Amino acid sequence: MSYGYITKLSENVERQHIRYNNRYRTAIAADIYTPKNLEEDRLLPAIVIGAPYGSTKEQAAAIYANTFAQLGFVTLAFDQVYMGESAGEPRHVASPDLYAESFSAAVDYLGTKAKHVNREQISVIGISGGAGFALSAAAVDTRIKSVVTISMYDMTDIREMANLAPEQLFQLKDQLSKQRWNDFENGQPDYHPSFPEEPYDSIDDLPNHDELTNEWLRFYALKRGFHPNARGTATTTSNLAMLEFSALDYIKEISPRPILFIYGDNAHSRSYSERAYYLANQPKQRLIVENCEHIDLYDNMEKIPVDQIAKFIKDSFNA
Repeated sequence: MSYGYITKLSENVERQHIRYNNRYRTAIAADIYTPKNLEEDRLLPAIVIGAPYGSTKEQAAAIYANTFAQLGFVTLAFDQVYMGESAGEPRHVASPDLYAESFSAAVDYLGTKAKHVNREQISVIGISGGAGFALSAAAVDTRIKSVVTISMYDMTDIREMANLAPEQLFQLKDQLSKQRWNDFENGQPDYHPSFPEEPYDSIDDLPNHDELTNEWLRFYALKRGFHPNARGTATTTSNLAMLEFSALDYIKEISPRPILFIYGDNAHSRSYSERAYYLANQPKQRLIVENCEHIDLYDNMEKIPVDQIAKFIKDSFNA
């Protein structure tokens, strides 16, 4: 598929590559998807699509953007700063503040530069690690009228993710802190990709790891989800930024705007959605997809509850 997109563009949708700056004047690369043959003055609701952590706009985000453009939305999928085709040096640095800012920067563009967008009807879909940053952005950006999380990960909750005892947490902080000296002396940050430079041909060719790693490889290391700009993870010391930030601190302040949490019954990540659902104020909904693992909601159109998402978002504009 052309330019590394993992899904074919619908014949009823136009895709345009765009660049715009966030409020720090860092250039963000994005794709905007619009239904074809619109009347010049037609205005549509819009959705910002936030890709999984370490992923790019050509992967799961493209599937969601293409799908919802066919349903009458203008959609925007972006590369996070320091990732993909977006600007920022050094590469692969992750910052929760900047990652949340990217959602608001997309709203900036949609509300001022994009054609056919009703700026009073903008929603956000955050996929996997992108979901936590979507919630963080929505907590302060009232232009975001609703949020949908898909297979949510809270990348700022490293303590829970790694199930660290206090002494283990101190050791991790100590290791990462001293790594900063190494990075400074080396002139570049330490970075270890999780995924190969080229995709494997089949599941049978994948190396065998623990169950969680195997699941990631079934998407990112096969042609199913591979993209050369998405090698996985971030720079080693990016975890320090995650340790000093909490994406869910102000989730209650999203109310009265609604949130829909979607996750699979077999998702290894379901505890993140359940915790966020518990913390959020009404109005909130959750949708649990049967016989579904985490990555199924990246690209499996038989599992992704498209109609329910579209209805939720449209209803949120009329609330």
